[in-house]
Amino acid sequence: MNMVNEFKIKQLSIFSENKPGRLAAVAKAMRDEKINILAFSIAEGAGYGVIRVIVDAPERALDRLIKDGFMVRFTDVIAVEMSDKPGGLYELTEMLAKAGVNIEYAYAYRNKPCAVLIIRVEEVDDGIAKIRQHGAKLLDSSHFQVDSNCSR
Repeated sequence: MNMVNEFKIKQLSIFSENKPGRLAAVAKAMRDEKINILAFSIAEGAGYGVIRVIVDAPERALDRLIKDGFMVRFTDVIAVEMSDKPGGLYELTEMLAKAGVNIEYAYAYRNKPCAVLIIRVEEVDDGIAKIRQHGAKLLDSSHFQVDSNCSR
């Protein structure tokens, strides 16, 4: 695996009607397949939603969700470690701005001893290179496969 590809995280983007039970159907499918949901976010539009999910078995999750009739695709995202303290998000986003990395969307989760910001950028390879040049810690795809800790 080349150095850039190891930092591309496969996120499932699931397009769904905005109605009760849709998130439960996704969660049930993952439970039935014994796939762990590690992070997710929901965005809404006019009558539809996008459920963005990072799981520990993305290929199996994709197959199951397609089988269940969901419109789903992979999106490459980047996972950046940030300090789990007041100002941690500011420090990271200031560095990203200085590096010239434009965030299309983001969501975060806490994973003691650090926090993780998941970001989608237009040019993923370029974003990874710029982030690494500015010294931020990227999480590779193995971080999302088994119980894993941040490097700090």
